[in-house]
Amino acid sequence: MRILVTGANGFVGQNLIVELKNQNEHEIYAFDIDTPKELLSEYCRKAEFVFHLAGVNRPKNNTEFMAGNYGFTSELLNLLKQANNTCPVMLSSSIQAELANPYGESKRAGEEALSAYQKETGAEVYIYRFSNLYGKWSRPNYNTVVATFCYKIARNEEIIVNDPSSMIDLCYIDDVVKELLNCLQGNPSIKEGYGFVNEIDRISVGELRDLISSFKQSRQSLTLPQLDRRIEKNLYSTYLSFLPEDQFSYPLKMNVDQRGSFTEFLRTSDRGQVSINISKPGITKGNHWHHTKNEKFLVVNGTGVIRFRKIDTDEVIEYFVSGDKLEVVDIPVGYTHNIENLGNSDMVTVMWVNESFDPKRPDTYYVEV
Repeated sequence: MRILVTGANGFVGQNLIVELKNQNEHEIYAFDIDTPKELLSEYCRKAEFVFHLAGVNRPKNNTEFMAGNYGFTSELLNLLKQANNTCPVMLSSSIQAELANPYGESKRAGEEALSAYQKETGAEVYIYRFSNLYGKWSRPNYNTVVATFCYKIARNEEIIVNDPSSMIDLCYIDDVVKELLNCLQGNPSIKEGYGFVNEIDRISVGELRDLISSFKQSRQSLTLPQLDRRIEKNLYSTYLSFLPEDQFSYPLKMNVDQRGSFTEFLRTSDRGQVSINISKPGITKGNHWHHTKNEKFLVVNGTGVIRFRKIDTDEVIEYFVSGDKLEVVDIPVGYTHNIENLGNSDMVTVMWVNESFDPKRPDTYYVEV
C-alpha cells in the first residue's frame, strides 16, 4: 500500500514508519517540515492511506498553533481534493481539543476541518485524541513529562514537581503504533466517534518521578523493575533510551580472592538473584547446603564437576559440566554441594538463586561434601 505520513520525523512518525518498513509491504511517502513542499501534491495524488501526524506542540508564538494544526491540515485536505483522492485519512489530535486554550482550539479546528472534508467527499476519516504519549525517540521538554523526567534523571538534573498527587494518563508508543496499524487494516478502535488506544495507564506525577528515579538507582542496587507490570516495563524501556551515549555501561563489584571471583549481576524482589562465579584451575568452591534456598548452576566456560551429598548420607553424586555443552544443574535443598574446576583455565559459572541474599537470613550451612 502507498502510505503518506506527515510529521514523519516526529515522535509518532518515526515509530510508525519503522514499523511500516518492518512489514516490508508498503511504499511510504514521508513528509516533514524540511520536505520540499511540491512533493506533497505528488504524495496526495498517489497515497492510498494518509497518517496525518504533523502538528505544533510548543511554538514560540501561540499563533503558530492554528497555522500548524489547522492551517496545514486544511492545506493537506485541499491537495487531496484537487487530486480527487478520497483515500482514508487518520488525524493525530489530542485530548486537549476539549479545552479552551490555544493548543486545544487549534486541534479542535483541525478535527472540524477533517469532519467537514468527510461530509464533502465521503472519504473515511479517523480522529485519534491521544494523551501523554511516551516511549523511545520522544523529545524532552516537548512531547511529554515522561521524556523530560527520563532525560533529566539520567543526567542528574533537577526535577521540579509542583503537585506530586496530580494524576495523568500515559499511553505507550508501541501501543499507539499497534492501534494505527489496526486502523490501516480497517479495524480501528472507535468510541463516541473518536479513535482510541486501549492500553492506558494512570499514575501520579510523584509516583512517575520516583519510579523513573528508581531505574537510575537500580544500577547500584542491581534490582530489576517489576516487569510484569506494564507501565513499569514500558517506562524502564523508555528510560534506557534516554541514557547518555557514554553511560550505557556500569561497573559491578567483584569479590576477588586467590580462588577467583564472585560477582552479583541482577537482583529481583520475587525472581531471585543472578551472579557470575569464576573459579581458578583446581579450585573448589561451596561445601554448604540450604533449607529453602535453591540454585541453578550453568557453566559457560571451562570444565568442572558439581558434587552433591545429602547431609544424612555418605553417598556423593557427581555431575561433570563444560562450557562446550551448556547444561543447567539444579541444586536441591538438603544437599551439601560444591563445584570444582577440573580444567587448565578459568571456569565461568552463571549462578541463579531463588531469593536475593539476606545477611540476616542467609540459610547457608557449611558442611564438606
